[in-house]
Amino acid sequence: MRGADIHDTTAVEDTHWWYRERRALLARELRRLRHRPPQRKAIEIGAAGGGNCLVMRDFGYDVLATEHLPEGVEIARARGLTAIRADARELPVDDAGQDVLVAFDVLEHIAEDDRAAAEIHRVLRPGGTALIAVPADMRLWSVFDELSGHVRRYDRHGLTTLIEGAGLRIESLRSWNVLLRPAVALRRTTTRPASESTLRHDVTAVHPLVNAALGAVVRLERHLPVGALPGVSLLLRARRP
Repeated sequence: MRGADIHDTTAVEDTHWWYRERRALLARELRRLRHRPPQRKAIEIGAAGGGNCLVMRDFGYDVLATEHLPEGVEIARARGLTAIRADARELPVDDAGQDVLVAFDVLEHIAEDDRAAAEIHRVLRPGGTALIAVPADMRLWSVFDELSGHVRRYDRHGLTTLIEGAGLRIESLRSWNVLLRPAVALRRTTTRPASESTLRHDVTAVHPLVNAALGAVVRLERHLPVGALPGVSLLLRARRP
């Protein structure tokens, strides 16, 4: 993600179907952790403008937003969040101090994703939870990934190997955006954005009726047993033993 992407995302994420449902998924995972003690600490890697951090703050977490780009840090701070510039491969935080770590659509941007995974293990306290989302399946690789700065898309085996290799214990691994995968696959093979700016416009400029329809489809997945089927993304929950 680039600085312009962060500004565009922040402008639409409260209404855009993709970001709204990702926040809903995060909220559902956090509800599983409501038994945690007060003064819980959370950190997000690659927080962009801090949208997910706002969800964690609403759940009572003391949240730190970390973002590589200064534009994201500036926006997160304007939202009242504690935010710092940081590299996911070398986080400037203490060992074993975080109850929850969120890394949504981050690892695919990092060539040395094993170093980022090792940092996730290091900063989580024993018993702490990591919530991770990555794009799935190299068969969906396209110019969209190239313009987004992706290094890879993950399959289940590769993501499992990465996370378990860092010393974390996987509790849940499932697909997301399963119902829309055929449409995504078709579009990626028939459309080629001319530049980063046209890609940003394509992602953010969604007609309200289309936005509502897509939102309804992804919300439907909450009630269907489709997590084992191929999707557009993988969602993982892991714990530091």
